[in-house]
Amino acid sequence: MSPPYNITPFILKLIASISEKIGEINANFLDKPSPTLRKQNKIKTIHASLKIEGNTLTEKQITALLENKRVVGPKKDIQEVINAINIYENIHHFDPVNEKSFLKAHKALMTDLIDKPGSYRKQGVGIIKGSKVEHLAPPYQNVPFLMKDLFQYLKNDEIELIKSCVFHYEMEFIHPFLDGNGRMGRLWQTLILMTKYPVFEYIPFETLISKDQTKYYKALAYCDKVGNSTKFIEYMLTVINDSLLDLLSFNNRNFNTPQRLEYLKSLSQKEFTRKDYMNIFKNISSSTASRDLKKGIEIGMLIKLGKMNKTKYQLL
Repeated sequence: MSPPYNITPFILKLIASISEKIGEINANFLDKPSPTLRKQNKIKTIHASLKIEGNTLTEKQITALLENKRVVGPKKDIQEVINAINIYENIHHFDPVNEKSFLKAHKALMTDLIDKPGSYRKQGVGIIKGSKVEHLAPPYQNVPFLMKDLFQYLKNDEIELIKSCVFHYEMEFIHPFLDGNGRMGRLWQTLILMTKYPVFEYIPFETLISKDQTKYYKALAYCDKVGNSTKFIEYMLTVINDSLLDLLSFNNRNFNTPQRLEYLKSLSQKEFTRKDYMNIFKNISSSTASRDLKKGIEIGMLIKLGKMNKTKYQLL
């Protein structure tokens, strides 16, 4: 049985917009960003997801930990980052529709932070904001059945964009762990999306959530009140849409010739035409593209094949 939600016109509009952006990203070879951009985005993801949970480390400190450098900071915060780096470096080892894999990820994410990581809670929990109980999670005895049903739902023939949001919301509602539920919800949404759209490995949508956490918690609370995840689906699809827009805008920023050629090299696009090159860098003129490609040949990075309108370029 599917968890309760409605497909609204706004959700359909967002899905169309996201699909269009993913098409543009793939057409521009942006689905395989450069190693530098990948690393930056991984740092942004870890920083934002842990910041939402109150972690105090900066992007600079996370970069240092990623490079195995020593960092001074609260022991717990450092451990959280080390665990998150381990997870995101090995993200392909986890299977989004496998419950055992889910528990294994929680164990890796929460090792040395809580007792018995990778196990469902054995006590009642609630989320308290100020003096009021914001959310009372289902009794702990129900957690294994509820999570089993939720993983069963993931096997439904449903749009990944919707499934990922529904799983994220329902998992937060069930609150299966004593701690680490928020970061697990965001991690698992990324994994579900990656099965259909590999580009989501490199999209730090957590950054947009952390910029306005109130909206995130408001959407979760509203869905708790009305008993379905429609509002949360709308919220998360808006965040995803904006994150894809950021990636496309990043690609249209002003690079100089060496930066454009370096970026081209990172795409591992072996053979291409001048038109392909201009599709990657949309804001350059044909004469700039010709100058860039000429420079690429001069520095021994490219070779030219064919003549006139049959001209192609090859990366060496």
